[in-house]
Amino acid sequence: MLTIIGCGNLNRSDDAVGVIIAQRLQQYLTKHPHPDVRSLDCGTAGMEVMFQARGSKQLIIIDASSTNSEPGAVFKVPGKELETLPEPSYNLHDFRWDNALAAGRKIFKDDFPLLVTVYLIEAENLGFGLELSPTVKDSADFVLSELTTIIEDWVMGNG
Repeated sequence: MLTIIGCGNLNRSDDAVGVIIAQRLQQYLTKHPHPDVRSLDCGTAGMEVMFQARGSKQLIIIDASSTNSEPGAVFKVPGKELETLPEPSYNLHDFRWDNALAAGRKIFKDDFPLLVTVYLIEAENLGFGLELSPTVKDSADFVLSELTTIIEDWVMGNG
């Protein structure tokens, strides 16, 4: 199973980029279905990322970043470099996708994907709003195109 998960907040402008890409991939998969590929919108729910990734062979996460890099910059990073165990807390809002990667690997062991890739798109605007900035929208289109190619390759190799 190839699982693609978009993360972010639809009410915070560019923070929504991962969710928007995941939703667009869902539309793509409706037209080009494959039982071994799925795209999910997990919003800001890190725990959901952990459970949805379980049993997948490959996992791709898409999210916005805020690193003072050029807005719209796309970073493709191995998940292993970003996973981190969560700080002790009773608040699940503190459990993010990077925590989900570390915890999922620890809890689910061999039933958690070894191949994890994270696409981060540098945000220009993280304020309240329902639209992506033009620069981030262009980057989202680029990442969407790359992900549809990955899906096509997956289907050809595993279908």
